[in-house]
Amino acid sequence: MVSVRGARRPTVDPVLATCTIRAVTGILLATDADGILDELEAAVGGTHIIHRVRAGVDVVAATNEVDPDMVILDLQIGNMGGGAASLALRQEEGAGRLERRPILLLLDREADVFLAEHTGADDWIIKPLDPFALVHKIESFLAGEGVVETSVEG
Repeated sequence: MVSVRGARRPTVDPVLATCTIRAVTGILLATDADGILDELEAAVGGTHIIHRVRAGVDVVAATNEVDPDMVILDLQIGNMGGGAASLALRQEEGAGRLERRPILLLLDREADVFLAEHTGADDWIIKPLDPFALVHKIESFLAGEGVVETSVEG
């Protein structure tokens, strides 16, 4: 159900053993587009473990299974898109069955912002993905800062 790509487990050099190594965080990506996975992996794959599902209907189960630090949802996937998957996650969180975590929606066009505002997602970015904006949003969320302003452009 969930495929994993991303960060390699670091080997610890005895000389560096006294250094602090940042914990590797997990990101759940829901998309049926291989190109989106490739773009995300190129942007943050060396520092984060990326778990992927290809259908929105699998998001809640995958979140239970891998306990990601953040969820990224493609708005247009299969018969249960990212918006519905975001609402399902927020419903599970509201019922106390999942811990709250940041959700980032990947939108196809600016007109989709209206939908994104009603999904419970914390933020969104419009495709094509700007790798710098994507990294900024991901790192801000994972640092617990959130994103100061929601942009409508990638």
